[in-house]
Amino acid sequence: MNEFDLVGAQFLRRKGLSAAPMGVRGRNIAPAGNARTVDLSGFLVAPGIIDLHGDAFERHLAPRRGVVKDLVPALISTDAELAANGITTAILAQFWSWEGGMRSPAFAKGLLEALSGEIGMITDCRVQLRFETHMLQHYAEFECVVDRYGIKYVVFNDHLPHKALTCGKRPPRLTMQALKGGRSPETHLNLMRSLHAQSAEVRPSIAELVKRFRSKNVHMGSHDDTSGEVRQWWRSIGVGISEFPKSFGAAKNAREGGDTIVLGAPNIVRGGSHSSNVSARDLVMRGLCDVLASDYHYPALRQAALKLVAEGDVSLSASWGLISERPAEILGLSDRGVLECGRRADLVIICPKTGQIGATMVAGRFSFLAGEVADRFIK
Repeated sequence: MNEFDLVGAQFLRRKGLSAAPMGVRGRNIAPAGNARTVDLSGFLVAPGIIDLHGDAFERHLAPRRGVVKDLVPALISTDAELAANGITTAILAQFWSWEGGMRSPAFAKGLLEALSGEIGMITDCRVQLRFETHMLQHYAEFECVVDRYGIKYVVFNDHLPHKALTCGKRPPRLTMQALKGGRSPETHLNLMRSLHAQSAEVRPSIAELVKRFRSKNVHMGSHDDTSGEVRQWWRSIGVGISEFPKSFGAAKNAREGGDTIVLGAPNIVRGGSHSSNVSARDLVMRGLCDVLASDYHYPALRQAALKLVAEGDVSLSASWGLISERPAEILGLSDRGVLECGRRADLVIICPKTGQIGATMVAGRFSFLAGEVADRFIK
């Protein structure tokens, strides 16, 4: 069992930076005293990062076209990447979609089954299922899977190219998407057309499914809200998280309605959206952000939080809170997210000059330890 006192560092606590030492006793943070001392002078100790939505794990599961057959080694590799980026709790955003391939229901069930076994991951990895709303024939099975694996976070997506389908046109990138899903372009197009034809039945079906999930305390979000009207409808049926709103109007409506707003950290690192949507930095500056998520790039969480501080936009406490305390609160994870005695020892040790991570700890166990920080612990 790990027992040591961390001294000399700057500790990022709720009220800001503090030089007061901190103890680790087994799984938890504790008062310092009467344990081996580790001098971390020159380093910053911050709460472990909680990623509310990330799909970069897909690169480990399918490094090229086609899914690896044994998911366990790929998940172990994902664990290592998460740890190297200071992520202590990761919500793996997995599709349940008509798109096929890695987004298929079959793949989702395989991932859940793999994660349910003892595979040696240190990062606390959980699954968010992203359900495509037009899959009316899948509602019953999807609900059973959510129950069976204890899924507590569901997000609703609609990736159908409705505009093209309504006009009778072939959607863009049809052939590429069909090949990813393991289908011919004609089969893929016919599937999209059949799902699109059910559009009138979708909203009533979603409303009933949401009602059942709410009774089971499942957190629910909508993805890529395009407008305030869209966000208002989701809120009206009980879906209170807005993931990656695509417009200022959608984010503004979410804030006015008391909803949670999740933005993509890569948007901030890049300086704007890769798909020409609203700027995440602008939303943060307007107070229209509760959480930053990695989206498709795990390093972006740390980078975005530090960039907001470097550019003078927000304080370190406020910026880091977007990737630690706030996501913990939203998911009801009251045992983590801040450096307080009695909380889990989920923490990250950072070099302030470079922003590089020297160590990541999950419930008192190192998931990553390297460089000068490793030297100080090993002495």
